[in-house]
Amino acid sequence: MKKLTILLSLAVSINGLFAQNDTIKNKKDGHYYFTVVKDIEALDVQSQGRTGTCWSFSSLSFLESEIIRNGKKPVSLSEMFIVRNAYLEKAITYVRMHGNFNFAAGGAFHDIPHIVKKYGIVPEEIYNGLNYGEDKHNHAEMDAVLRAMVEQIVKNPQRKLTTSWTTAIEGVLDAYLGKIPAEFEFQGKKYTPKSYAASLGLNMDDYIAIGSFTHHPFYQTFVLEVPDNWGFGDVYNVPLNEMEQIMNDAVMKGYSVAWGSDVSEKGFSFSNGLAIVPEDEATIKVKGKDNKHFSDAGAEKISNAFDEPVEEKKITQEMRQNAFDNYETQDDHGMHITGIVKDQKGNKYYIVKNSWGTENDADGYFYASEAYVKYKTIDFMIHKDALSKEMKNKLNIK
Repeated sequence: MKKLTILLSLAVSINGLFAQNDTIKNKKDGHYYFTVVKDIEALDVQSQGRTGTCWSFSSLSFLESEIIRNGKKPVSLSEMFIVRNAYLEKAITYVRMHGNFNFAAGGAFHDIPHIVKKYGIVPEEIYNGLNYGEDKHNHAEMDAVLRAMVEQIVKNPQRKLTTSWTTAIEGVLDAYLGKIPAEFEFQGKKYTPKSYAASLGLNMDDYIAIGSFTHHPFYQTFVLEVPDNWGFGDVYNVPLNEMEQIMNDAVMKGYSVAWGSDVSEKGFSFSNGLAIVPEDEATIKVKGKDNKHFSDAGAEKISNAFDEPVEEKKITQEMRQNAFDNYETQDDHGMHITGIVKDQKGNKYYIVKNSWGTENDADGYFYASEAYVKYKTIDFMIHKDALSKEMKNKLNIK
């Protein structure tokens, strides 16, 4: 379910039931008047808490919408099941790379198909990952303990790795997140994580990542050079205009999108329910910081640009490449695009489901302008059938 700020109809509270031409706002006192063009069903907004696990929350939100799109009964999937298994694999890779590797809480979209295929998946109610006396996710202590462990293992004080170091890592993960059930009962049936994954009817090989960068050839795959791509996953590379078209076509066909983006821009304001690229960013005043979101993305930002539509920059392929090359665009955050709206001037925005709880006026959602998405997208994941026949041929996807 999702709740948006409805102006014309307060009766709607379930995501996916907003009719075309319903009008919504970015915030209660805002003057962005959005008309809904397309709205795709998604489950309730969750909170990743004090963790760097947005990639798991956004990807599983995306898969939950895929389950609904396929006509299956909605189910909330366990983000921490994915995180726990991914951490073990990250530790193994870190050690094999002699520590010359990023070992952190982050991840990438293609991690989820990999983990689901190898380990399966379970519902949230079976494994919530809160085994450490808290009712909200906070991985500060666990992250520090795991980091210290892998660093010492790489230093290899015995001059030879023991046979039990991976068991020690799993012990820490079990202590904080809980042991993964080998078998469980859900809604009157018994499953293993793998058999439950199979019951969802999702083929993990159907999901692909798309990006747009000029330092690699178009219409080929490349390994995305960002620190959190610990699995060295491939991304299909397309020109900027086609990247945007793929995303638009997917949403309009009813396919939602797992979206990876930089959220450190002055024009990103979760509290204002917007992500924009104003022509004049000097009007935006940033007040304080918000480290609970692992960046200043949640800091208070004041500007008339958040009160009513303003002119935005015209984004080019060169602009986004320069921003990526100069570390101005980084893989900050994973989110879930669930629709498209247009403002009173006819400008397009994407409906974005976040994983920072429901504390803003848009009940945990915000609206990202077309310019922002073109400029700051790192990559996004979709079902391959969302691609046109022509694009499948260009990318050699069957």
